[in-house]
Amino acid sequence: MHTVELLLDSALDDAVRALWHRLHEAGLRSLATHTHATNRPHITLATTAELPPSLPLTLPVPVRLGPPRILGRALALTADSPELRALQADVWQSIAGLNPLHAPDRWIPHVSLALTMPAGQHEQALQLLRDNPILYGESVAARTYDTTTRLATDLTPRP
Repeated sequence: MHTVELLLDSALDDAVRALWHRLHEAGLRSLATHTHATNRPHITLATTAELPPSLPLTLPVPVRLGPPRILGRALALTADSPELRALQADVWQSIAGLNPLHAPDRWIPHVSLALTMPAGQHEQALQLLRDNPILYGESVAARTYDTTTRLATDLTPRP
């Protein structure tokens, strides 16, 4: 399985990592302790069994991050912009995406802060981050993550 992911500019990446550490320092679950080399803030656009030779990735894409919310067992920052939604719909159509949660009409764009946060930590985490400002920046690169090999490959279009 392959993901198609957007990576954030350095200011947004740093801000998300700071939130990971803030949660961890408060004794809450976060991605700060996930040490795999591919762990970095990203927005997943879709998943597919096989990538086509090219994808409609027009970068950079403006992104607004925040506020935080619970998505199932995950804590995340919402991510949005009209350009982001348009790009995701184009990617979805080009790959025949597999996960119905990534269908454009169901997709909830986000950047994960913690993947399996215990329910007992949800309220404390949301309170900790309640005053976090909305963050503005861009997605400046793209990659695919292969869940079998656990390797990430750059998909950023080159001029």
